[in-house]
Amino acid sequence: MINRIRAIRKAKGLTLAELAQACSPPTTAQTIGRLETGTRNLSLKWMDRIGAALGIDPEELVRSDENEPVMIVAELTAAGPEALTKQREAIVPGEIAGEGERMVLTVTESVGEFRPGDQLWLRQIAPENAGLAINRDVLVPRPGGRFAFGRLIDRKGTLVGILPPGSGQKQQVVDSPPWIALAEMLVRSL
Repeated sequence: MINRIRAIRKAKGLTLAELAQACSPPTTAQTIGRLETGTRNLSLKWMDRIGAALGIDPEELVRSDENEPVMIVAELTAAGPEALTKQREAIVPGEIAGEGERMVLTVTESVGEFRPGDQLWLRQIAPENAGLAINRDVLVPRPGGRFAFGRLIDRKGTLVGILPPGSGQKQQVVDSPPWIALAEMLVRSL
């Protein structure tokens, strides 16, 4: 089993001290840190306390070694999608049906209809299935570790045309992408 307290705490933007104070009864940041790192045993009692403080089901605090986490792979800025220097685990808000690897694009600046803090949950599809993604938002890898993001508006042979979400931006054409990640869910905190 893999302890996910740190990943969930960071995804919710909490410090060790803030999470410690949110527990009922409150505890110390040092105790939360020890529970996160495994230097202190994570009992069911602690799982219940921390789960309640984070507003999640306590069972989400651990995951099986067999299940691969969904990773945040890029952030969307006004200049376009940018690859992360270090991928991080995304906290799944619910199950997404279908085959294909899952990934997440986070939004850090307002772009088109997307706001800072939004998470776009994506599912990879094979490039030959690009017809299924026409007029849908997609993330497509480009050479050099870069990405193209926007509405898939055209497909001709191995070329795919992406219209970025910002107004007045030009179509980007990607030749022979290894995969296309189709946006399936927008998660927006209110």
